[in-house]
Amino acid sequence: MALGFNHKLEQQQEPAFFVRGPSPFARLVFFSALSLALIATDSRLQYLSTVRQHLVAILHPLQVIANAPSQLYQNVTEYFSTQNRLVSENKQLRQQALENNVALQKLNTLTLENSHLRGLLKTNQALAETSVLGEVMYVGRDLFRKKNILNRGTQHQIIAGQAVVDATGVIGQVTRVFPYSSEVTLITDKALAIPVQIERNGLRAIAFGRGRDNTLDIPYLPANVDIKTGDKLVTSGIDGVYPAGLAVATVTKITATPDSAYARITCTPTGGIENHRHVLIVSMPIKNEVPSQEVETSQNTLPTSNKKESGQTKIKKAANLTEKPIKPNATQ
Repeated sequence: MALGFNHKLEQQQEPAFFVRGPSPFARLVFFSALSLALIATDSRLQYLSTVRQHLVAILHPLQVIANAPSQLYQNVTEYFSTQNRLVSENKQLRQQALENNVALQKLNTLTLENSHLRGLLKTNQALAETSVLGEVMYVGRDLFRKKNILNRGTQHQIIAGQAVVDATGVIGQVTRVFPYSSEVTLITDKALAIPVQIERNGLRAIAFGRGRDNTLDIPYLPANVDIKTGDKLVTSGIDGVYPAGLAVATVTKITATPDSAYARITCTPTGGIENHRHVLIVSMPIKNEVPSQEVETSQNTLPTSNKKESGQTKIKKAANLTEKPIKPNATQ
């Protein structure tokens, strides 16, 4: 009897200390399906975005505490490195300021000497330009046109045709003006042309934008033209729109084919066509011509014997007339 009872106890399994529940494979399948369902719901209906934002907000203090040691190390390192860099930059800027002051003194001397020589030669004063600072609000929506919109318009005395430049060169021209904004066509637009000249030899030409990329073309020049790769192009000023001497582009590629008498010259703009946000809108050059009263004054200061003939000659030179010479009077 005791043996049978012990046999029954041995056949019974020991009770598990922990309830095991579903198998690991069943759990994997369940949570994988749940993850896929949540991913699909979030991507389609955006239901979990609010939940995710709240979780990120709750975990933010923990992230700050976890990053505190590394952030402290970076701040200390940056403090000492910044101080050393500022000391070296301050020393360098002091030396540069001293050199610039010396160069500025030379520039003032040359300006005064130039003005004196112009007065001796009785030539007109140099071209006078004014500039207005503008900011690019947005780029034109037409993908096939190179245009920018500035925050300056007719209320800021902006007119169509003014040149737009930045610190490195010409970037375009004002083509349309509104009360509080204006449209600028970049020099790389295929509808815009700009008169240029080679800085090295003074050769004049006209550069056209290619439109499809940020480059310029100089067409209609013979294959044996004196242009080299690396030549600088500046505005010639003969169009009366762009002031002379502004940087435009650099020659990057010259291609000559046997079946064509013209060379294909590709140039890269010097200015930041699509880089800079602040630009200068330069007014059209206006010549400060000698007033007619000055001619009359010089006429009145001549001797009485030669007053009539010399006065007429000076008036003709000032007005640039092409009349027939006036016959002297019988009394002369």
